Amino acid sequence: MNAQGEIPSFNGDEKAKATDFANYFCAYSQIYHQKSMLSDHQRMAAYHSAILGNQDVFRDKVVMDIGTGSGILSVWAAQAGARKVYAIEYTDMAKHAEKVMKANNVDHIVTVLQTAVEDVKLPIESDQLLVEEDGTERCVDIIISEWMGYMLLRESMMDSVIHARDRFLKQKTGLMFPSHTTMLLAPITDEEERKHAATDFSNAMADWNDFEQTTNTMYGVDMSILAPDYEREQKEYYMLSSRWTELPPEAVLAEPAVIKRYDMMTCTLQQAKGLFASDPESSFDFEIEGSKVQGPVSGFSGWFTADFCSRTDHGGVDAPKLHHPAFLSTGPENGYTHWGQQTFYFLSSIPTMKGETTRISGGIEMTRTKDNSRLYNCRFSYSSSRRKSDEPKNGAVLMKSGVIENVYQIP
Repeated sequence: MNAQGEIPSFNGDEKAKATDFANYFCAYSQIYHQKSMLSDHQRMAAYHSAILGNQDVFRDKVVMDIGTGSGILSVWAAQAGARKVYAIEYTDMAKHAEKVMKANNVDHIVTVLQTAVEDVKLPIESDQLLVEEDGTERCVDIIISEWMGYMLLRESMMDSVIHARDRFLKQKTGLMFPSHTTMLLAPITDEEERKHAATDFSNAMADWNDFEQTTNTMYGVDMSILAPDYEREQKEYYMLSSRWTELPPEAVLAEPAVIKRYDMMTCTLQQAKGLFASDPESSFDFEIEGSKVQGPVSGFSGWFTADFCSRTDHGGVDAPKLHHPAFLSTGPENGYTHWGQQTFYFLSSIPTMKGETTRISGGIEMTRTKDNSRLYNCRFSYSSSRRKSDEPKNGAVLMKSGVIENVYQIP
């Protein structure tokens, strides 16, 4: 990762690009990995509805599919009437995508380009593509991409989409699929998993104690000096790492809070880098009525939604309108998706009491790790209080905690 936290495929040296490929891209070259995503029917139905449900928008248009994988979105774009589709794929999955195009009789429309989108060169002259302005490469009418990662941002593929948008998409009439994305956060109850993580941590430390004593007894070496660092490692792994979860709707204890919104036509590379304390929606204030929920507060859980709809930015007034919008949610209310939810379990739960309202207020920051610009850390800072449920929101409280602050890694 460079000093600005940019992904290596943009402005990175060859060593950084090779490391990035080994750590990130190579997993997507496996068919089994693609199959996992293709078997996610919530994901598939949303993109299918967005593309095939708006054929009037795709007809005779030039489309770019970023991170095409097996190529299914490109097939749909061609079936929807696109004049030309450029399917960009960095890995050897591109070779499989070419086979899929031929098998579905769209290889005369879809060109698969095996390269990073930051390095792609479109055949503007040979394919007689019309650029929006002379001297630019803005010849693409629609960009489609399934770039979203855990908690929306993990993997940092949004950067690649923004680079392509700013280089190739027609500014006044171009469309992004999805058009808008939203990050949400809610308090949840899931004591079984929280306690399971705590037990795993306790077992790891008990194992260390056995190891320490055995090493001293058998070999005469005192390893206790390493105990604090080992404990920190294990705590970060078991207790301060988010978990992939598939929560039932009833596990959500309060109305989810929007913590970030992205208009994919206007969002910037800086905004893609994460969620910061200065962001207007990075704070939250949850109210949990003890008489309406079962169980204590076990942690926070985050997910995202994606909209496929008409442009809402001021520069898009002349862009085609989507008469049949589509929507994708990865929240508990929508059932299984391969993204699931990312759940951040508390070190100790917060009890809820009948007749009382528990209030949890604070903020979240989500920033790229220093060692890997595709991974993120989440910092939560919050306090909790309880009051009688018939008290107004800012009325007398029965108790109030101090500020709790923890940093979680999203593995």
